[in-house]
Amino acid sequence: MPNNITTLKSSKGNLSWINVINAKEKEIDYLRRKYKFKELDLADSYAQKYAQRPKLHIRNNYFFLILQFPYYDKKKMEIVAEEIDFFVTKNEVITVHKNNLEPIVGFFNECRKNAFVTSQYLGGDNSALLYEMIIRLQYYIYPILDHISIDIQNIEDNMFAGQERQMVNEILYIKRNILNMRKIMEAHKNVIQKIIKENIKFFPMQKQLLYYDSIIEHSKDIWSIMSGQKDTIEALENTNTSLVSFKLNDIMRLLTIFSVIVIPLTLLASIFGMNVTFGMPFIDNPYGFWSVIGIMIIVTLVMFIFFKRKKLL
Repeated sequence: MPNNITTLKSSKGNLSWINVINAKEKEIDYLRRKYKFKELDLADSYAQKYAQRPKLHIRNNYFFLILQFPYYDKKKMEIVAEEIDFFVTKNEVITVHKNNLEPIVGFFNECRKNAFVTSQYLGGDNSALLYEMIIRLQYYIYPILDHISIDIQNIEDNMFAGQERQMVNEILYIKRNILNMRKIMEAHKNVIQKIIKENIKFFPMQKQLLYYDSIIEHSKDIWSIMSGQKDTIEALENTNTSLVSFKLNDIMRLLTIFSVIVIPLTLLASIFGMNVTFGMPFIDNPYGFWSVIGIMIIVTLVMFIFFKRKKLL
């Protein structure tokens, strides 16, 4: 057996959990020879491959399930989809993943170290074990959603504190993460419903029906939270855009008023700067320069009072 494959089995019952990490050619070949899985299903389980969507394939003596869950990639600083594949037979639940999903990693280590936990979860049937894996993965999503909600609240606080320009990039990051979360979770409910509706002979669903219904309810709750976050961040984006536009318009208005005030002053300076010796006012006046400056000041005051009365300043 390859080193990346670990098997857990309880002293009670015949159920085994086979955990496969970073499946490459050796691991896939082992699954092929030992369990005779379909080649198409095995091809989807290679570590370097990534499924475009969750899926369920029901075969004669097993079913193949692909689910995706959110994972925060610290290098990319974004939420990405992390895939986990399940091969479920009568006596085995085989998980194939990259060892990045903490609920599965922690659950497997918990079962490996504690015989009581192993007997508790592996002493029953395959439907109970699969339920425990999926529900733990779903609970893992809620803290991620809480973190996004906190980020949205921080954006709102900073936005109304005068930092709307800095919040433009933050809003786009949050929108990207929410979009990624929605793509990851979009098909979960339909896949679980398909498992429930299909009468799989080696998968005793009736005993766990209420539990699997709770998985669907959690999927709906998660989707509802994400929809609310999507609406909130879009509303904040619109508000932030309005605030930025208002400030830009305010700056443009002030610059326009400044230009209107400067234009007559520039005209006066140009007129009195002409090289004309006859007929030019104040040319022979010893106080001519100060007289021109006084006219400019009066024009500036008149225009300032005008704009002030029109409530443009």
